[in-house]
Amino acid sequence: MISADTLVIRHPGVLDYETAWHDMQVFTHNRDQDTADELWFLQHPPVFTLGRNGKQKHLHDTGRIPVINVDRGGQVTYHGPGQLVVYTLLDINRRQLGVQSLVRLLEQAVIDLCSDHAIHAQRRDNAPGVYVDNRKLAALGLRVRKGRAFHGLSLNVDMDLAPFALIDPCGYQGMEVTQLRQLGVDASMENVSTQLQKHLERLLDTSTP
Repeated sequence: MISADTLVIRHPGVLDYETAWHDMQVFTHNRDQDTADELWFLQHPPVFTLGRNGKQKHLHDTGRIPVINVDRGGQVTYHGPGQLVVYTLLDINRRQLGVQSLVRLLEQAVIDLCSDHAIHAQRRDNAPGVYVDNRKLAALGLRVRKGRAFHGLSLNVDMDLAPFALIDPCGYQGMEVTQLRQLGVDASMENVSTQLQKHLERLLDTSTP
């Protein structure tokens, strides 16, 4: 039987959103009590995604960037090249985690990564994500089905932030966003991914096979 601390790490590279979403759904539907948890580290081509409770009023002139209605929680966000997306396919029942404790764990991993670079990052009550000087650095959106979580977090590393001006990020009008590059972090996507993975593994208390 799979141990609760077993974790598989995958790096699919750049993957279109709908393919990744479909793969997450299939994985979650087909998994059982012996399926190891997985973390997927990847990037997406430009896309807006609107959560289950998302409101169209938070979308403005989105131009040629596609908008996809998805089954995660939260409002609208943007994904694009230079943003690190981490999908957290975790059996939270097996790990004895609640949804809110998972959210806080994911936030803490980003906060700890920022601390590595002498950046003071914070979470906000009732507004999941990670913020630096009131600007959003990382967004979270999860879906839990029968005790198994999917979707995850997105961390702005070194990207074109202009598309965020076409929406109300996470449903907040006037919400400013930032990225690691603007905060003085001169690190490659690969290095940021490795750092974040280490923090997630530590917080999840896992071992990779």
